[in-house]
Amino acid sequence: MSSAAAKVVKRRLAGGWLALLLTLLAAAGCGSDPAYTTVDFKNTKPVPRPDTSGDGAVLRVAVGSMISPRATMIYYQQILAYLGQKVGRPVDLVQKKTYAEINHLLDTGEIDVAFICSGPFAAGGRRLGLHLLAAPQVQGETFYRAYLIVNAASAYRSLEDLQGRIFAFTDPDSNTGRLVPTYWLAEKNRRPEEFFSEVVYTQAHDNSILAVAKGLVDGATVDGLVWDYYQATEPQLTSRTRIIRKSQAFGIPPVVASRHLSPESRQAVQEALLSMHQNPQGRAILAELRIERFVQARDEWYQPVRRILAKQAGGG
Repeated sequence: MSSAAAKVVKRRLAGGWLALLLTLLAAAGCGSDPAYTTVDFKNTKPVPRPDTSGDGAVLRVAVGSMISPRATMIYYQQILAYLGQKVGRPVDLVQKKTYAEINHLLDTGEIDVAFICSGPFAAGGRRLGLHLLAAPQVQGETFYRAYLIVNAASAYRSLEDLQGRIFAFTDPDSNTGRLVPTYWLAEKNRRPEEFFSEVVYTQAHDNSILAVAKGLVDGATVDGLVWDYYQATEPQLTSRTRIIRKSQAFGIPPVVASRHLSPESRQAVQEALLSMHQNPQGRAILAELRIERFVQARDEWYQPVRRILAKQAGGG
């Protein structure tokens, strides 16, 4: 077979894997939920424009921790209900596919509070005027790492072994899900698009773990907190993966508020989070998420991410 023909076959195989991956992830995110119904878009009526003043009756909270939408609903609905109870306002959960969308809505004031990744905060937090409210403490630490994972049955032992293979990123702005492995390759003067045969985006860390476990991709980098959570709660999934590298420590993904939210509301949300571990109900909810408590986040925790961003922007 000629080299040109081999490349065509390789692209077709990669495309087949990608199609299968997207099918699997769609099933994992939606399933066969009987609550889904057909919507007739012919029967519409005008609705009032959402209040974007930042202090409306409803507290709009986005969760961008990069787990699949169904998992987000399962794991975060209790904490958001608790938060609404403590601040005396109903809470709406806002879900978006990308970190960029969440940052945009924080900038415009269309969402008030967000659980975001350290990457988007380091990249745009100062520019957008985001206020650090709190950060989770897990196993006594307020830091986390990227895990480079492969299928447990594979022979891969290093990032170099994945050259020419299919690799999964989570989100274009994710620190652990894209920035870290891109930086590792940049240290070797390589770029993902030419180092890997194919790069796919799964939109969630649990989706990346699933894709590696199923053998749909050869490797991925994921949020170590998410992998550790599933290792403790669903080891049948993580046992089919193997960690072959861990990154340096980064500041843990924080909870932030839009600059449009009033100081009084920001303080109320912050106090509710920081005191959550002192309340029996709050403590039980945190335990389910494997969070010990929320602590005051510090801007300097995110300097390592900013340094990586600066090096990449400068071509270093």
